[in-house]
Amino acid sequence: MNSNFKIFLKGIVDVSPLMIPVVPFGLIFGILAIDIGFSPLATMGMSLIIFGGASQIVLLQLFSGGASSLIIISSVGAVNSRHLLYGAVVSEHVSDLKLIWKIIISYFLIDQAFARSNEYFKKNKDKNKYFHLIGGGATCWVIWQSTTFLGIILGAAIPEQLGLSFAVPLTFLALLVNDFRKLINVIVIITSGLVATLGYNYIPYKAYVIVAALIGLFVAMILTKMIKNNE
Repeated sequence: MNSNFKIFLKGIVDVSPLMIPVVPFGLIFGILAIDIGFSPLATMGMSLIIFGGASQIVLLQLFSGGASSLIIISSVGAVNSRHLLYGAVVSEHVSDLKLIWKIIISYFLIDQAFARSNEYFKKNKDKNKYFHLIGGGATCWVIWQSTTFLGIILGAAIPEQLGLSFAVPLTFLALLVNDFRKLINVIVIITSGLVATLGYNYIPYKAYVIVAALIGLFVAMILTKMIKNNE
């Protein structure tokens, strides 16, 4: 078996356990997009082009809340900005590749694939180790696109009277469960939540998400410095 293909399969195997929570997430996205008013083509296109679970859910939430295009684009960009850090970490491992390969790898550089491949890169010095990231990212891509498509089908079959928009905040609450284990995280979450809630009707251009995130980051920075000073 070709060594590159072995590394590719290793990426698939390593990332597969992380795909379990992605399945309901993709289904919810597809269902909600149809429920909010997106066409099946637009919904599928969003998953193909953006290919970012959390940012796509943010887009749906802001769109359903009547936010402007500028706010939606800015918010989605802010959520996806973490990929700049991923790219900086991975860049040293793909510096010798041609531009076309770098573009392909960057498309597959999502949370789960990065987490598993970064561990693999640290432990292995294979010349073509980037195939691990492609294998993991391709697995994430197939799962996300498949579940989005199934969500679209389910969304079209669910009566509008059910009003499934409430599932958007519930989805984010599920993502935050693990963060409630640390006091500093709880303080930042509560602060951001209060700012977003209070600013929903008062912050212009529906920019409450961006303002809440910035204030949350500021509070996190202050609390982190206070903890370090007391150590």
